[in-house]
Amino acid sequence: MAEMWVNMGPQHPFNHGLWNLRVLMDGETIKYAEPILGYLHRGWEKSMENRTYPQIIPLSDRLCYGSSMSWSHLYCMTMEELFDIEVPERGEYIRVIVLELQRIVSHLLWLMAFGVDLGNLTVMLYVIREREMFLDLLQSITGARMTYNYPRIGGVRNDLPPDFERDCIRAMDYFQGKIDDYEKLCDGSKIFRMRTEGLGVVKPADAINLGLTGPNLRASSVDVDIRRDDPYSVYEEFDFDVCTHDACDTYARYRVRMDEMRVSCDIVKQALEKIPDGPVRVKVPKNAPNKTAVARVEDPRGEGMMYVVGDGTDKPYRLSVRSPVFVYVSAANHMLKGHKIADVPSVMGSIDMCLGETDR
Repeated sequence: MAEMWVNMGPQHPFNHGLWNLRVLMDGETIKYAEPILGYLHRGWEKSMENRTYPQIIPLSDRLCYGSSMSWSHLYCMTMEELFDIEVPERGEYIRVIVLELQRIVSHLLWLMAFGVDLGNLTVMLYVIREREMFLDLLQSITGARMTYNYPRIGGVRNDLPPDFERDCIRAMDYFQGKIDDYEKLCDGSKIFRMRTEGLGVVKPADAINLGLTGPNLRASSVDVDIRRDDPYSVYEEFDFDVCTHDACDTYARYRVRMDEMRVSCDIVKQALEKIPDGPVRVKVPKNAPNKTAVARVEDPRGEGMMYVVGDGTDKPYRLSVRSPVFVYVSAANHMLKGHKIADVPSVMGSIDMCLGETDR
């Protein structure tokens, strides 16, 4: 049969955003996969050069609506490196709490979409139900449910509300039991296992060479987590395991995220137990010094990084972003070559796409 190119996008149920995957097929077998980006490009980095440092915080939320807290926190961290500012200890503990809540929300959003990709609508309904609980917690702190505008350069916008610790502990205890239900629906499903096991295999050496990070790297049995290996905020104060899996396939990427949600619950509980009293924010000068700064975090999707150049004014001369998902998309051919066209939603769905941060 003659080879044929198929365009899966820029609007397609599998791709979770505006991008195109061109697939060269021989029958139903994929011979080559070429990702094409640019449909969502909005000049984010360049437009930040015309805004003051505080004005950029809510805009950094928009890099990824699924984990907006993580990106605005990364921006504030990078600016604190630039301004040489130390965040109060209570502010750092609150940051860890909201970041781990955000990680759970992000992984749940991924599981919801992944379930739909594989035809498992029940897990989608279960996940939406529990995700609301975490959005309620974040709303009680920030007043918002998606783009929070909560971190500040030098701390966080406000302290925790009354009874937050009680409500959060209850939610954690309840949710940890619900993860077992998700696993029964997925791990116990023969169809789910057939559509994930042995697909999109990325061996450890290949994962490193391709530049994968985060859950997708750890699912290739590479034990790396910035929270432990290059700790920021107060992550060095917590005892937690780095979740890895040695299957290196689509199923492994699912398993790592399920385990990470349990770990995030444990970190939040430890943070609530150890959080000290004190201020949550310090004042910062208006103009940045003439220097550069860089910071990186363990975003729910992988390693997020920002680089800034200060020129003595109240606006950055240059602000650059490193997106983990941009690298994942570039690895599409490696993960898909030799598989059937029907496997594309399963394999690409397992990497947790977000085009907002990828295209910028």
